[in-house]
Amino acid sequence: MINIPKGTKDMLPAESYKWQAVERIAERVAGMYNVKKIRTPVFESADLYLRSIGDSTDIVNKEMYLFTDKGGRNMALRPEGTAGVMRSFIENNLGETLPLKLFYIESLYRYEQPQAGRYREHHQFGAEFFGSELPEFEIELLCMARDFLSEIGFRDLNLHINTIGCAECRAKYNAALRAFLHEHEAEICGDCKRRAQTNPLRALDCKVDKCKALYKSAPRIADYLCDGCKAHHAAVLSGLEQCGIAYECDENLVRGLDYYTRTVFEFCDGKLAVLGGGRYDSLCEQLGGKHMPCVGFGCGIERLIAAADARGIALDKPLPNVFVAATNGAREREEARRLVFELRRAGVSAECDLMGKSLKAQFKYADKQGFMFVATVGESELDSGSYALKRMRDGHAETISRDNFAKDASELVNAERQGGRHA
Repeated sequence: MINIPKGTKDMLPAESYKWQAVERIAERVAGMYNVKKIRTPVFESADLYLRSIGDSTDIVNKEMYLFTDKGGRNMALRPEGTAGVMRSFIENNLGETLPLKLFYIESLYRYEQPQAGRYREHHQFGAEFFGSELPEFEIELLCMARDFLSEIGFRDLNLHINTIGCAECRAKYNAALRAFLHEHEAEICGDCKRRAQTNPLRALDCKVDKCKALYKSAPRIADYLCDGCKAHHAAVLSGLEQCGIAYECDENLVRGLDYYTRTVFEFCDGKLAVLGGGRYDSLCEQLGGKHMPCVGFGCGIERLIAAADARGIALDKPLPNVFVAATNGAREREEARRLVFELRRAGVSAECDLMGKSLKAQFKYADKQGFMFVATVGESELDSGSYALKRMRDGHAETISRDNFAKDASELVNAERQGGRHA
């Protein structure tokens, strides 16, 4: 037997409805904000991620899946969503009409230590907005993120937000932070010693307890911000207050990717970040395009579902509508197939027996599958020209005529849905 590789996971039928529910909500909320869908390839040139994510990040140093294809090109499986969307934006000249708001639901691949809600192949809902340097861009994006999480069932997640400044004020801060890290070199972990040389700001994202405690006394980015970055951050916070989004300023929040500028944020369930992102005004130029201010977020779907499960948030589980059970006579089974065909044409999900099961076994199957209704086709029903449609949750039955079966069954299904009992 060939087993699934460690760090990956099958999405089984008993659980897949949760992913479908999250994706439906993501697409519905994106539509409310006029955000269009984009899909990018699973693999890209490795140079795309080296140039965008940053060679000082853990993703590049430890987690990327790299391979050489048959043409001798260095390729990588997609470790994050933004770089591929930006590459597509540049390559396909998508910036003719701005703002442009895009979203994606894609698989990502990282060779990292498997943990709760995080697998080496996982899935992400992300949004990327192109075109504006105004703080309204962050506010719009964060409102969309808030509405998405609220639709899932989260009402009280903590929004952590920070500004890491522009290139000019961050350069001054990096110098002060590098000096601090050098002063405490004996106390910090090996990764932070390396980060002190390559990108000191990344040290603040360290998860090692002794480093996290030490960095509480590190220089503050707020003391090095230019006037423009201060004003921008204040406007973002003011906009959040106007939109009723509570937040907590977190000066050690830097996120894990090098392309961020100014605003960075995370929506957290306790200590677990379920959605995060920020502004990245220089990435387009880094990849060979024109200056293009942008904001974006990413939300790991597996992690989000794990957090929802831990909170007891029930994601909608669509149930099949009508099962047509038939006795084993040829006429009865043929009639069951005809009724199923009519139901499906009317937009009702329907099924009949495909296994030659007894009537009792068919009812048992329908119950296990969660069908709302079961109709029975036997000799007496064929003779009378009407069928009893049994509501499975309480056993109540309605008699409906053969001629109006699909129409009447559809109305009963819709009434059951509107009663809030089924998604």
